[in-house]
Amino acid sequence: MSTDALTAEDLEFLRRPLHGFLTVAAGPVPPQPRPVWFEAAPDGTLQLFTEPDALKVRRLGRDPRASIVVAAPVGERERWVSVAGRTTLEPGGAHDLARRLAARYWDLGDPARAADLAGILAVDQLRLVIHPESVRRYTY
Repeated sequence: MSTDALTAEDLEFLRRPLHGFLTVAAGPVPPQPRPVWFEAAPDGTLQLFTEPDALKVRRLGRDPRASIVVAAPVGERERWVSVAGRTTLEPGGAHDLARRLAARYWDLGDPARAADLAGILAVDQLRLVIHPESVRRYTY
């Protein structure tokens, strides 16, 4: 099934602490998906954070298209959601997003994880926003 917007069921699924696999347009270079944390925002976008000098930022500067695929973990019935669209790189809100995502994916009561988050917050971050143009999904 394909649409241009996330459904309520998609958003419920995407609000779980699952990893997404992000792929950015890379011209003649084969796509190289990377596992990422993400947040489904109330406005229907998907948001991630990244360091300004990351390779994906340079590639998105040349071609702003990206996609993310999120799948249910092993042990659950097969299900996935794929979102593709144009991206924007936003200078504001990345550290707040990093805090929210770290709390979602890690136990911040663990001193090692709290130190990991402090390391993320100690450097500049950008907020990468995917604006859905195509949403595909599968549920078995």
